[in-house]
Amino acid sequence: MFGQKNRFARIESARSLAAPEHAPHPSVAVLEAAPPGPRDSNASNDSNDSNDALPTSVELPDSVSRMPPEPALPSSPAAPKAARTETLIRSDGYRLIRSRVLSSMNVSAAVMQTREQAQLEIARIVASIIEAERLKMTMIEQSQIIDEMLNDMFGVGPIEPLLADDTVTDILVNGADQVYVERHGKLELTPLKFRDNAHVINVAQRIAASVGRRVDESSPMVDARLPDGSRVNVVLPPLALKGACIAIRKFAKRDITLARMVANGSLSRQMARTLEIGAACRLNIVISGGTGSGKTTLLNAMSHFIEARERIVTIEDAAELQLQQPHVVSLETRPENAEGAGAVSQRDLVRNALRMRPDRIILGETRGSEAFDVLQAMNTGHDGSMTTIHANTPRDAITRLESMVIMANGNLPLISIRRQIASAVQLIVQTERMRDGVRRVTHITEIVGLEGDVILTQDLFTFRYDDGITHEDVRGRFECSSLRPEFATRASHFGLEDSLLKAIHA
Repeated sequence: MFGQKNRFARIESARSLAAPEHAPHPSVAVLEAAPPGPRDSNASNDSNDSNDALPTSVELPDSVSRMPPEPALPSSPAAPKAARTETLIRSDGYRLIRSRVLSSMNVSAAVMQTREQAQLEIARIVASIIEAERLKMTMIEQSQIIDEMLNDMFGVGPIEPLLADDTVTDILVNGADQVYVERHGKLELTPLKFRDNAHVINVAQRIAASVGRRVDESSPMVDARLPDGSRVNVVLPPLALKGACIAIRKFAKRDITLARMVANGSLSRQMARTLEIGAACRLNIVISGGTGSGKTTLLNAMSHFIEARERIVTIEDAAELQLQQPHVVSLETRPENAEGAGAVSQRDLVRNALRMRPDRIILGETRGSEAFDVLQAMNTGHDGSMTTIHANTPRDAITRLESMVIMANGNLPLISIRRQIASAVQLIVQTERMRDGVRRVTHITEIVGLEGDVILTQDLFTFRYDDGITHEDVRGRFECSSLRPEFATRASHFGLEDSLLKAIHA
């Protein structure tokens, strides 16, 4: 995946492949030579079968008595192979073949070829080694060895098949022995393993090198965006006590719309229509929720209702937004270099964006002092701006905004901060990833003003849990408060008041 896109990463791959191997894992079987050789046992052939798929033809009613479970999906084709490979890549036989292959070919030259060209050369060398050493090995095992070496040379080692698996949304590596994935909102342990912790570190360093970043003992953490748009975070020892950790949030390959989210049970049709109108009539919107609750997905879906003629400036730490409009300027932060200089923060970019004549500013996530500048932008003519924030409730989102503004300007009185928030933000949309794996919009909350020193809000929509649910079940319904939104007058300026009231009272 990365080798074909970055020559430097390929060179790093060649260096890591040529690195000396560690002793074999004591608990795994060894590929043995056939008689009259000194060994006589075969490698294990265990085969354990191991983005939320959004149905497009299902319309849920607004009152949901029970969200249906996800349909059973066929196992990933990589899973059975992974179970067999777990033992294979830690065997003496694999280490022998790998060592002989690397000594028989010019690895630096090989990684500059295409994967198909290298595959032919490696297959020829592997076949000759097996014949010379009289190893007992099936064609499946030979194919696995070739695939493992190719994945090390051109991809990200054992987890390469997971990047190609569209059912996987997150890949979580905890040292050499644990690789978890998230499918349909739920975590599961895979049988995939690395050879050892040095193998994990090599893969992490190649990932970082592919995007021009460095990760080692002196700089043991990195947060970056991969060439395909996926987001990666790496933590190395000594910070990671049990081995190097890699977390990959895969880039969604298909466009998620509000209609798809309705079909998946994430919100009701009335809620989707209200958000559509809110985006179209240029409300300033904050999307709040926990990690992995679908905030960015919802922001992408709402962006479809921004007019094509508008100039939009997006600001992110790692680019994830997928705006479809023709006039989008995408800005991304930059970390400091090895000398500790050259960093460009989100706050720097927000301030600069104000000089770029934006119609809207969309900040991927507000997490610090840039909150002050975002509120300033919302209050100075950049209507329709949007951002996300980590918070558990709409009220918590307001409190977090207050705290982040204080980080930027500690001398500003709290009442002044609250006036800015009440004036700048019209809607807070709360998302949650529930225990059944479905990400739902639990609140659409309107900020209606300030009374004394208290910000007043009203819930337009909520998700209400039913009683008597079990541990794995999530039963409930989306409820509308039937309150007239304060922004109905604003919607009338866009010819959308009747549509809004119809959605609220449907």
